Amino acid sequence: MAQKRSVVPPPGLAQAGYSLLELLVVLAILALVIAIAAPRVIGYLSTSKVKVAQIQIQNIVTALDMYRMDNAAYPTEQQGLKALVERPEGAQSWNGPYLTRGDGIVDPWGRPYVYRTPGLHGEVDVSSLGADGKDGGEGEDRDVGSW
Repeated sequence: MAQKRSVVPPPGLAQAGYSLLELLVVLAILALVIAIAAPRVIGYLSTSKVKVAQIQIQNIVTALDMYRMDNAAYPTEQQGLKALVERPEGAQSWNGPYLTRGDGIVDPWGRPYVYRTPGLHGEVDVSSLGADGKDGGEGEDRDVGSW
């Protein structure tokens, strides 16, 4: 009769792997970290859209100034900010595009920037109505303007 050999694992291999309890503890710790960090990250994302809008508005105002130097006047409200990307009718000295990307005239919330000439705060006003799309507001809903 053949003798049965028992296989004994080498020392240290018998305890390889993690128990279910250890995995649950790690998952609980990860869930706790995410629960604490998530509101903070979401807060940074909302304030970052406001900062992006401020930077885009500065770029638009600079492009409007370049347009004015070439054409002796700002675009009319009827021509709008699209005149910075495409040559409007009657612009003889148009030397654009003054903005390299057409989406630069759309705010971070997907709405076109509001353009007024003459502006209420200067020769031209460029503004965004914020996340809610309404006048006023606080936080991410606040209006962002060139003034």
